Amino acid sequence: MSLIKLLEQAGGGQAMQQLAQQFNMEEAQVGQLSQLLAPAIGQATKRRAEAGGLEAVLGQMQGEGQAQLFDDPAAAAAPEGRAQGAAFLEQIMGGADGTQGLAQEAASRSGVDVTTVQEFLPALAGLLQGGMQRNMPDAAIQGLMGDQGGGARSGGGGLMGMVSGLMGGNRPGGSGGGMDLLTNLLDADNDGSVMDDILEKFMR
Repeated sequence: MSLIKLLEQAGGGQAMQQLAQQFNMEEAQVGQLSQLLAPAIGQATKRRAEAGGLEAVLGQMQGEGQAQLFDDPAAAAAPEGRAQGAAFLEQIMGGADGTQGLAQEAASRSGVDVTTVQEFLPALAGLLQGGMQRNMPDAAIQGLMGDQGGGARSGGGGLMGMVSGLMGGNRPGGSGGGMDLLTNLLDADNDGSVMDDILEKFMR
């Protein structure tokens, strides 16, 4: 499941409408920004994990209360939800500068004013973080972080093990099953994003 598909399930299928109300935007504008930013967030998360930051990414997924942000987009848009989303973004982007750069690029491409995008982006990130957490319960994350050892830190076999174990990939055989599942969830290219090609400009 891609993050775009995950968004379609958020808030009982009403996330776009609720976020539009929260940020005083047209629903079409929210949809356009989501199509740009959700795949970029997924691709940044994937790159951070593959570059040796898997344990930090998993740490961001812990806390089952985060799933509330997925169930209730208004909570993701509230100050506490946006603060949580901003912390997640800074972790995967490598700092606040990367987050700001991503927001500015999305504003330029969408025509939505940059101040609105800067407020919307952390809410969207928090919502997606909650959705990913729902797919990765704390007990499974803690077990993985304890069991994977060097593999988790390396971002190689540990990364595939994470996806296989937490995303329903406990299947015999198949050489790339874990990575295939990861790609399905966090891929930007297959979602048609035009943002993934500029992530290197902003990620640190």
